Amino acid sequence: MAIFLRRLFGIGKLPRDMREQFDSEGIIYLAEYVAVSRRFSGKVPGLRASGSFASYVGSLVFTSQRAVATLSSVPKVAGRTMDVRWSDPQQGSVTAEISGRGVSLEVDVAAVDSQFSGQLSLTYKADIPEDVLSRLPIRHLEFDVPPEYVYRAVEVPHNP
Repeated sequence: MAIFLRRLFGIGKLPRDMREQFDSEGIIYLAEYVAVSRRFSGKVPGLRASGSFASYVGSLVFTSQRAVATLSSVPKVAGRTMDVRWSDPQQGSVTAEISGRGVSLEVDVAAVDSQFSGQLSLTYKADIPEDVLSRLPIRHLEFDVPPEYVYRAVEVPHNP
């Protein structure tokens, strides 16, 4: 029932403006309504957790220029958890692994913001065909994210 309602209301669908932007870059792969598992142990201002688990839906997009992952909890809104260009330097607080089973993000939250501590992981469960994987420039990415990405993933309201 939950899957039906998410699709009915468009929760997990890429918003139109984002889709148009990615279309102009040349989409290699797009998956919407992707099941996402989030695990968090640590603390951010407003939350302390040990082994917290939550399920979401989101989207995965690979274009000729970048890799993007989103999380959705309300219709027509998608917050980014990954937005990295293939050509960016491979260093940062987040490690992403792209495989035939989906995308795994591991975040060292203390490296994102000095007020944070712990580990955050997001697993996007999608069947990515081998022909798509072979077209990607790299399958292991490292990059930095702003603190807002962490707040969004652990569901803590944040107004910078």
